[in-house]
Amino acid sequence: MTGIGILGAAGRMGRAITAVAAEKGVSVAGGVDRGEAIVGPHADAAALARASAVLIDFSVPAALPGHLDAAAAAGTPILIGTTGLRADDHARIDRAAASVAVLQSANTSLGVNLLASLVEQAAARLGPDWDIEVVEMHHRHKVDAPSGTALLLGAAAARGRGVALDAVASTDRNGRRAEGAIGFASLRGGSVAGDHLVVLAGEGERIELGHRAESRAIFARGAVAAAEWLIGRPAGRYTMNDVLGL
Repeated sequence: MTGIGILGAAGRMGRAITAVAAEKGVSVAGGVDRGEAIVGPHADAAALARASAVLIDFSVPAALPGHLDAAAAAGTPILIGTTGLRADDHARIDRAAASVAVLQSANTSLGVNLLASLVEQAAARLGPDWDIEVVEMHHRHKVDAPSGTALLLGAAAARGRGVALDAVASTDRNGRRAEGAIGFASLRGGSVAGDHLVVLAGEGERIELGHRAESRAIFARGAVAAAEWLIGRPAGRYTMNDVLGL
């Protein structure tokens, strides 16, 4: 088994990962998309998993169960960057992590994950009288909202406050704001790769922590770095914080 196997190889991220791997001289075992070989001879996830040292999955939630099964059957670690996942998807990831190393992140940018750590620290040190808003903008083709990265940042703020995000998240702009709520606003348009801003607003002062993605290549670079880190790790569920040592 050698090289990276790319699941969702025909998509924007799949193509970016292929390009970054070539730029960095990282071996690619192959790439598949919807049961077709895009890079190399392997026509399905199972064959690609057997031929790869690690898998990177930027496909769609519906494909995740088959990809996890392929990784587990081959004993191949897998990085999951697919967004729009639900509770049952995370339960499947937990089950797969009992037999292989799995790293799941809504955003593989090293900068975004450092930002999440800063957001958690800020939220932990400021009381619930400080309002928190997560504002994100992406290209017109993005389907899920709020974005996976916005939810990642909101979850970081919730951890800092010691609460579950589901209990305090709000996308409703009507009516008076509830104390302790973490609000989300989503903008769509043009070709924006990804802008995220976390606003912590108190009486008479405001802290803004943000990140702008100028190219999709930043996510691909982080994914390739994280995938290489994942090779040889024991079974378990990992995050980008593990890669960064946070």
